[in-house]
Amino acid sequence: MDNKNTVTLINNSTGEKFEFNLIECTRGPKAIDFGKLFETTGIFSYDPGYASTAGCKSTVSYIDGQNGILLYRGIPIQDLVEKYSFTDICSLLISGKLPKDDKESKEFELDLRQLRYLNEGLIDIFKAFPDNAHPMANLSSAVGALSTFYRGYIEIGDDDDYEMMAKRMIAKIPTLVAFSYRHSIGYPYIYPDVSLSYVENFLLMLRAFPGGKLKYTLDGEVQIDPLEVEALDKIFTLHAEHGQNASTTTVRNVASTGVHPYAAISAGINALWGPSHGGANEKVLDQLAEIGNVKNVNKFIQRVKDKNDPFRLMGFGHRVYKNYDPRAKVLKKLKDDLAKKGIKINDRFSDIAEKVEEVALTDDYFIERKLYPNVDFYSGIILSALKIPVSLFTPIFAIGRMPGWCAHVIEHIKSGARITRPRQVYEGK
Repeated sequence: MDNKNTVTLINNSTGEKFEFNLIECTRGPKAIDFGKLFETTGIFSYDPGYASTAGCKSTVSYIDGQNGILLYRGIPIQDLVEKYSFTDICSLLISGKLPKDDKESKEFELDLRQLRYLNEGLIDIFKAFPDNAHPMANLSSAVGALSTFYRGYIEIGDDDDYEMMAKRMIAKIPTLVAFSYRHSIGYPYIYPDVSLSYVENFLLMLRAFPGGKLKYTLDGEVQIDPLEVEALDKIFTLHAEHGQNASTTTVRNVASTGVHPYAAISAGINALWGPSHGGANEKVLDQLAEIGNVKNVNKFIQRVKDKNDPFRLMGFGHRVYKNYDPRAKVLKKLKDDLAKKGIKINDRFSDIAEKVEEVALTDDYFIERKLYPNVDFYSGIILSALKIPVSLFTPIFAIGRMPGWCAHVIEHIKSGARITRPRQVYEGK
């Protein structure tokens, strides 16, 4: 290394030396600029899963996995989830700043209220889907189709257009999720209500039935507990953004081709669907049911440690976090707060989860491997308590992640980055 701002690569076979610049990050480790590695040396790097590769420069969020830190635009997630609504977080991620006062916050949220309606032609598309289709399949198709109704976003002119593109997507995604779900179970659609807040309107569209001027459930007039609204708002905020995860990277990769932004987001929805990504909280509930009783926890912990047993503990460990996921801490407290305030939590699942955490965090196997609860460990328990159907767990994640995806699409397009084109290590004939 010749100086602190460069790194020297030495080819031991030939003795050749190549120098590469170091990029100083505002937070976190430095990065080696290997953008011209192949051009300079005739070789390229091999990094399966891109664990040590940065594919972009970004100001949207920052994760310190060693210390369990997550920042949105430089602000700790714990502060944001306690002090601001999800729609304020949307404003932060899209524009780079929080609303300066209550008036500005309400104006942003009012824009979303007015944009939450769907073109009737788009609604007709749902009729083509089988009744038993998974809501994520319906959702990705509907978002892709949304690009046909707003073709102008293929070429965006200025910041106002970028913001409107994002607002429109953020506003419509709860309606698309609700319609996708209701179609999948054969129920009539409930249209958005402009008088309701973002979360309350979404819950109404999920639960209500048409009935004159009022909307009813099978049990009577629709009742939405303010605690439910507050809890789901927090869950959306906790899922709003998380760096270069699989779905966000997919969104950026697809956006790099110059495609319509909504087509890129549709691709992100498909990436999110997988059980190793957005579908993990559903698997956590399945596993808690499999464990069945607090008395069985130690037996299952032993199974995790048996290298010959394929059993994996869902909701523990993270590709980035080698400490307690800060989102999991917020969700654990949220679960306990909801129980204290009268929201019915599945006590059996809650007790099993807390026992699993207690045993795991004192076990050398987990400590040595830095396996801690992640965001999925408690979120399924909370969503069930909010009467969210299990098939909607991943679409709920998609609603929350939408402002992050939109922010990355905007950042990527504005940066003028080249089309994504990784190399491969060829091992064929």
